[in-house]
Amino acid sequence: MTIPTIPVPEMVQFLVGLLKIASPTGDTEAAMSYVIDAFREFPIMVTRLRKGGVLITWPGDAARPRALTAHTDTLGAMVRMIKSDGRLMLTSLGGYDWHAVETEGCTVATGDGRAYRGTILPIKASVHIYGGEARKLDRTEENYEVRLDACTSSEDETRELGIDIGDFVYLDPRVEVNEGFIRSRHLDDKAGVAAIYGACLALHRAGLAPRYRLEVLISGYEEVGHGASAGFSADIEELVAVDMAAAGGPQNSDEFSVGICAKDSGGPYHLALRRGLESLAQKHNIPYATDIYPYYGSDGEAAWRAGADFKVALIGPGVDASHSYERTHTESLEATAKLLAAYLLSE
Repeated sequence: MTIPTIPVPEMVQFLVGLLKIASPTGDTEAAMSYVIDAFREFPIMVTRLRKGGVLITWPGDAARPRALTAHTDTLGAMVRMIKSDGRLMLTSLGGYDWHAVETEGCTVATGDGRAYRGTILPIKASVHIYGGEARKLDRTEENYEVRLDACTSSEDETRELGIDIGDFVYLDPRVEVNEGFIRSRHLDDKAGVAAIYGACLALHRAGLAPRYRLEVLISGYEEVGHGASAGFSADIEELVAVDMAAAGGPQNSDEFSVGICAKDSGGPYHLALRRGLESLAQKHNIPYATDIYPYYGSDGEAAWRAGADFKVALIGPGVDASHSYERTHTESLEATAKLLAAYLLSE
């Protein structure tokens, strides 16, 4: 079996486009539509799930149906309170530390379709005003606010803009591609979606198809723990979750290989499936790094916790500074797509 060439430029182009679409957990419709449009060139069937996700089915041999999953939902926030001075208190969407979004630009989307720019700031942002208090301020939710780029200095004036409790707040992704590196927020897990797209595009262009019927679930609630808890067909035998591999510090993962997760905060993944993926990487000279992520969970775990009776493994491109201003490299995307292609073609 020869792995077809991965179309890296098209895969990166797909990723950049997806990164530029705001899709915090619970508000993923635009990103889902983008994915559906891109995948329509393949011989697939698309099902919109009631929960908001997308199930893509590539018909084939039903002897050993397989599945992949990745998620389009990202970190973000919602308006928790409109303060007396017109600024906004937030509640987070997803598990990030507030210092990771400090001074980030953002967009507040109102229920009637208006949008306002702003900045996420500590409530004591200026050392010229607060001195040492600014440096000692605890980085907790209550100590952050959105400074709106709008003429408002009271709760009533902010409400007149159409802003209300529960409105979504989008973090600026700040996408850049430099010397093969891709810097952006939300590579977790839009890079995983891109790797699946790259693998499918490679197979399709080579006139190939997955050896067995394939289901791809694109979920929209992974960052809050239940993205892929439902949606797969009952006969699926194994699932490969495609999510970022946490790179940096003591981790074995890096930005130039595909990460294969042996264990994360939910426990070990299926040993035989994991070993099979490692063997495929070795056989096809795909750079990989097996790793353990102690502070990490995936949609594979969500499926298991919901009662799914299939094998689960987790792989993904290496992402530095996860849940902050992230970075990966095209070599890692390519390695992930290659391993996926090898898996889809394998016995």
